[in-house]
Formats: sequence, structure tokens, C-alpha cells
Amino acid sequence: MQPPAADDARTRATLLTAAPTHPDTTPSAAAPPVHAISTRGLFKSYEGPDGTTTHAVRGLDLDVLQGETFAFLGPNGAGKSTTLALLCALARPTAGQATVAGVDVLRHPQQVRRLVGMLFQHSALDPDLTAEQNLHIHARLYGLRRRHARLRTTETLEMVGLADRRRAPVRTLSGGMRRRLELARGLLHAPRVLFLDEPTTGLDPHARAQVWEHLRALRDRHGSTLFVTTHYLEEAENCDRLGIIDHGRLVTQGTPLALKAAIGDDRVVLRTGDDAAARHVVGRTAPPGLAVTLDTEGVTLRVPDGSAWIPRLCAALEAHGIAVHAASATPPTLDDVFFHHTGRSIHTPRPHPKPAAPTPSATTAANQEAP
Repeated sequence: MQPPAADDARTRATLLTAAPTHPDTTPSAAAPPVHAISTRGLFKSYEGPDGTTTHAVRGLDLDVLQGETFAFLGPNGAGKSTTLALLCALARPTAGQATVAGVDVLRHPQQVRRLVGMLFQHSALDPDLTAEQNLHIHARLYGLRRRHARLRTTETLEMVGLADRRRAPVRTLSGGMRRRLELARGLLHAPRVLFLDEPTTGLDPHARAQVWEHLRALRDRHGSTLFVTTHYLEEAENCDRLGIIDHGRLVTQGTPLALKAAIGDDRVVLRTGDDAAARHVVGRTAPPGLAVTLDTEGVTLRVPDGSAWIPRLCAALEAHGIAVHAASATPPTLDDVFFHHTGRSIHTPRPHPKPAAPTPSATTAANQEAP
């Protein structure tokens, strides 16, 4: 008798390869939104040998719609990979609730693992096997019958543009090709949710663009839900919504456009013949209460409609005999959003918070990994 996992995978594979779909992820008044991922008060804590507790994930409340591409944006060590491990049922939460594809992560971890796909940050391919062999073995491990495993291997290799390299050993493939092969492996059993942990780390810009081209095609054609962790700002721009995570906390979330619009003000940079003196002149000319700073770029400040303020600031500087060499006004970026909510750039080294004192709720049993 065929295992239930294989039957479930074959059913989803049939749906995945059917006619293209274009899901509407906008909630309607007639039907409530369908959440592919939902968490409430999710915590993950670790106890050190000295009895102190480190909180990797702190009270995560998150909803991701079916068919949505969602990004977790944050620096290394912010809690992104730990969150993925919890949602994939590879680690057990200390507290809180989470459902993925409608299944409770705590109560049915094995079922969650069957319903999701995972692209790890570090490669798990066998370099001595061919691309086809790597995928076929993975399909068999998921319980697909031999004939169906061959079919899915062929389909996914074509999907990621590697059909002509099916018999090539993995060690002969470029970094971008290997990443696409890992993407194909994550799609073999037709997962309802695909998790991608830093999917383009270590790739050059061209290979990174290729991976995202395939991800967009996957979402547009099959309505897959994609959950991406990244510290690349340009990758977050590719997503429908994003959440900024810092020190294990979700500090804000929304569409990239809405998050940038919430900051509102443009960044004006002036490079002059005497930046120190220019800073005082700009401070007296700009609207009251605005912070005017001096850094390696020159004199910087944030004002609404920065391009309209540049002529006024230049005129004031020239009236004081200060030559203006360059002036620019740029709208907010995602790095500005990150700075606004965390107080630093995403590329700035992250200070480590002091470990929390031991708490009775953070028990050893709660911290054990899921079976």
C-alpha cells in the first residue's frame, strides 16, 4: 500500500502541473483571507550552561496570505533562520502557536514537513551525483513511486531551466545552476509553502537575478506561497510584503512601497567647499526641528519634497560664501526604513543584547527539538 505522504504529494503535483493559475491575494468582503502561515506569540529560547536564557524569536505575530511572496529582512543573527526552523517543524517553539498550510506545527510536525519545501542557506546537494540523481533520490525519500519520481524530476528540471544539464555532475555546475537545482529539489513534492533561507547568498548579481526570475515565474504560474529570508535590500523589493526582524522581534511589516512612504521625507545630501560651516547654515535655513548631520558624504538632512528645498539651501550657502559642489535628493530606501525602526543601517554590525535572566517558562523540555 502506498504511503499517505506519496498520495498527498502526487495529488499536489497534479495540481501544480495543471493549467496556470493567477491567485488574487487581496482579501475580499465576501470571503476571509486564506493564510498560508499564521503565528501568535511565537517564542524560541535557549538556555545557556550558566542558566541564562537567550531569546532567538520573541513573540512573533505574523500572517502570510496564500500565494504571497513574503520576505523577512534583517541582518545575520536577527532570528530569520530560527523562525524558518520553527515554521518547518525542524525546531520546537518555547511558547506560542503556529500553523502552516492550515496545519498546527506543534501538534502535527510530520504533516507540516510533508506540506512544505525548504531551500537551505547552505547547499545539501551531493556533488558527485548528477543533477538528475540528486532529485530522484530526494523524490524517493518523500515517498514518490519510482515512475512518478522520474516524471517529477524531469518536470522540475525543465521548470528551472536545467533539463540540458540533467546528467552533469553537480560539482561541474556553476553557483547559480546549483541554486536553481536546489530550488527544483524543494519543488519535487509540490509543497504548498516554499521556504527559502538566504536563497542567493554567495551568488553574483547575474545568477541572483536568474534565481529571482524563476521564483517569480513559479509564483505567477502556480500560485505558490514563498517565504524568503534575506539581508539583501534588492531581494526584499521583489516581494509582495516584508517584515523587518531585529533581535528576534518583528518591528514592522507591510509592502515595500508603504513602508518607504511611511517615512515620507527625502534625503538631501550637500557636498560643499566647507561642510562644517555649511552644516550651521543649513540648520538655520531648513525647517525647525530637523536633524542636520555631517558624514563622509557631506551635509545630510531629511525634508519633505527634497528637490524643492535644494535651490533654497544652495542659495543660502552661496549667500554665506560657501561653494556647493554637488546636491542630491533621494526618496526613502528600505535601508532607510530599517534605520528608522532599528536605529542603524542593515549593513552595520549588530550589537548583541545581554542574555535574559532565567525564567520558569523557559524549561528544558520546551526547548527540545521536535522529533
